[in-house]
Amino acid sequence: MKDVTNACPFLEKGMSDIELMENNIHKDSRERNEVEARFGVLYEPIQLATGAPIPVSSQNQSFVQWTGVVTNLAITMLELNMVDAVVCISSESEKSSMYPKPIIAKTVSEVLQGRGVKPSLAPSLNVLDDIKNDPTIKKLLFCGVGCAVQAFRKVQDQLGLEEVYVIGTNCADNSPTPQTAENFIEKGLGIPMQGEGTSKTSVIGYEFMQDFRVHVKVSDESAEVKYKKIPYFSLPGSIAKDSIAPSCLSCFDYTNALADISVGYMGGPLSPEGMMSSMQTITIRNPKGKLVIDSAIEKGRIFLHGEAPGSGNFKDFVLSTVEADTIVSGMMNSATSDASMPRPLANVLATIVSFIAPKGLNFAKYSIDYHLLRNYLYLVHTWGERRAQEMIPSFARNIVDEYMTNSTFRNILKKISSK
Repeated sequence: MKDVTNACPFLEKGMSDIELMENNIHKDSRERNEVEARFGVLYEPIQLATGAPIPVSSQNQSFVQWTGVVTNLAITMLELNMVDAVVCISSESEKSSMYPKPIIAKTVSEVLQGRGVKPSLAPSLNVLDDIKNDPTIKKLLFCGVGCAVQAFRKVQDQLGLEEVYVIGTNCADNSPTPQTAENFIEKGLGIPMQGEGTSKTSVIGYEFMQDFRVHVKVSDESAEVKYKKIPYFSLPGSIAKDSIAPSCLSCFDYTNALADISVGYMGGPLSPEGMMSSMQTITIRNPKGKLVIDSAIEKGRIFLHGEAPGSGNFKDFVLSTVEADTIVSGMMNSATSDASMPRPLANVLATIVSFIAPKGLNFAKYSIDYHLLRNYLYLVHTWGERRAQEMIPSFARNIVDEYMTNSTFRNILKKISSK
């Protein structure tokens, strides 16, 4: 089967048919309320969750990212024989997560090879022919980001499987290649991938977090994990353009709406101890997803901590972020400067902004709306407003329309439409 994971999701219809697919998969449709309009079909309210500690060797401990929720779910399903295999993303290198490689995991040890978040696009569908030709695989768990899940859902009925489960992760703004991810770390963040001189540290991952800083995971020879936190405001102005895949700029599925379960950090509180101690959000979309979560809870592999709360006005933050975005400025032919704010001052600003920013689910709504607006502007810039309207799903159009009453957004749209 042809790998379409790295392709722009806007092929002929774009993502305009995602809601029809939602209805076919979940046997339900989104309610026109602030939560489902943004997060997708909900079988239950969004929950906060953590995973049980994962026993791995000390030399590989550095690759365990977040709290292992997805890994624990996959392990549970294998142990209970709910599935014969799991599609997940490993890495080409034992020392770096920058080079993603899809694998078919049939054992717990193989699932553990896929732990950790990969910051560049992965060819997740490359293994589908192997699955189709393997008579031992009748029940499958597919794990992936939104574009991979969308493509998989299109072809899953062609694989001859008896049962399919899908666990998706929240996702936005992947690097197009491993090399661009490394370039972002070295040139954008100013951190060498491999330590120089007497330093033996190496970068093993990074993520944009709710405190308006990039958290970079670094490991030394003893496999001890440390974090370097770089404020957004100190990044070079032009770094975003080369670091974000064009397909990510035309995606409206940040929350992975076609998965049975979606897992992510953006609606959870950030732990002072770092990413690995932070709670994740669990979005259950149908009875199949509920079965998986209940099974993992019964096995003691994940723990739920109640409904995810939210507070703060998020729409003002959306508009200010869109207005300051360097990609949006570039679409308006505004000059993008590489000059960045001095890091000490940028840290102060990040602290202030994170203090007054929306929290919990409202931070997630802010992030979702910002990406929907930016990506809609990108489509207008690339295809024109009429075609952009045709190619986006109606839930995204509805959210864009909420901001059309704001003069700032209308002026940005007018400038981009006239180019």
